[in-house]
Amino acid sequence: MIIETVPNFSEGQNQETLEAISASFTGAGARLLDYSGDVDHNRSVFTAAGTDAQIEAALLAAIETARDRIDLRTHQGEHPRVGAADVVPLIPIDGVTVSECVTLARKIGGRIWSELGIPVYLYESAATRPHCKNLADVRKGGFEGLAGKMQDPMWKPDFGDCRPHPSAGVVVLGVRKPLIAYNFLLDTEDIGVARKISGKIRERDGGLPCVKALGMMLKGKGAQVSVNLTDYEVTGLYEVYTAVALEAAALGARVVSSELIGLVPERALADAAGKFLKMENYSFDKVLEKRLS
Repeated sequence: MIIETVPNFSEGQNQETLEAISASFTGAGARLLDYSGDVDHNRSVFTAAGTDAQIEAALLAAIETARDRIDLRTHQGEHPRVGAADVVPLIPIDGVTVSECVTLARKIGGRIWSELGIPVYLYESAATRPHCKNLADVRKGGFEGLAGKMQDPMWKPDFGDCRPHPSAGVVVLGVRKPLIAYNFLLDTEDIGVARKISGKIRERDGGLPCVKALGMMLKGKGAQVSVNLTDYEVTGLYEVYTAVALEAAALGARVVSSELIGLVPERALADAAGKFLKMENYSFDKVLEKRLS
């Protein structure tokens, strides 16, 4: 059994805090595969894998560390957030089903509240209510609007009281497919350009299916289009890069660079290469390493 988790923490500037969170994963026996922090977003993404017991222990330890070290009352960053440990997805990789991961998510959610005192919302495949399925809807209003939002019976958490933890907010915990976080830096400091491009390409506004996007500003760098691909087999890296580049050109801008946040499935990169090269007979089975494995 292998379960992956990719928790996002609301800290991208304090290296000591990132190292403490990192130690929480390894100390609990999970395999920490990757982590990186972004100064402008003031956010970090960790990727770890392990058995159900290892992931459960590692997440509880890491979320406790985040609770003790991150104070959202003084936190500032470009990325939306409602928690110190903001969003915590579980992803079934091998020998485990979505249903089993949902059961684990609910177990972990109960422990986060009972042992750490942080309310929990369940999202995506673990959601118990339709309006909580979409992460963006749960996170709408941010930490600053959370206390008021939680007074609405519609936004009662799945675990915990109807008020956020004073400094750590809430945890949004769920089960989903592998997600690719893919960002684009533009050669403009006009955030309006990034927001227009985001509005054109994201699914909820009639754009590409399985694409979420936001326009942000990176200090000293320029405007950024921050993208999440929720199913890369529906809309992949090539398609979203092409769409962003075309929309940027229409607005008199261009893509300076792109970056991956966290890890990416091998097939996503191979598929992008095959489409860029216009290979008529491409399939993932043409990849040597795939055949050897």
